[in-house]
Amino acid sequence: MLIAFKSKSSPEVLMYQEHAQRILDLLHKNPTRGVITAEEAARALSVLEHEVAESKLHPESDVEHDIHAHEKEDGETVEHAVMQRVGFAARAFPLLEMLRSAKQENESIIWGV
Repeated sequence: MLIAFKSKSSPEVLMYQEHAQRILDLLHKNPTRGVITAEEAARALSVLEHEVAESKLHPESDVEHDIHAHEKEDGETVEHAVMQRVGFAARAFPLLEMLRSAKQENESIIWGV
């Protein structure tokens, strides 16, 4: 299922629910329907930036959270397989940018409506 994050401050961000779930869990938000108010944006940004930094420090643990982690295919080197994985930082980037914009423009972010 897709989640469409919307804000007046930036373009819509679409994410698969399984990818957004980790972000929403960190923010204690419901994936079905919710809001990050303008007042919550700074704290949400801080929480997600911390998690991104941690995932970059420990990339091996990042894979366990990615249910679509790229597995090594026949004829593929281990190095190439690892390079094909999409980590938390890359998945969270569009929503981080939306949060930055929402914080700067004092706007809320909504989804599920």
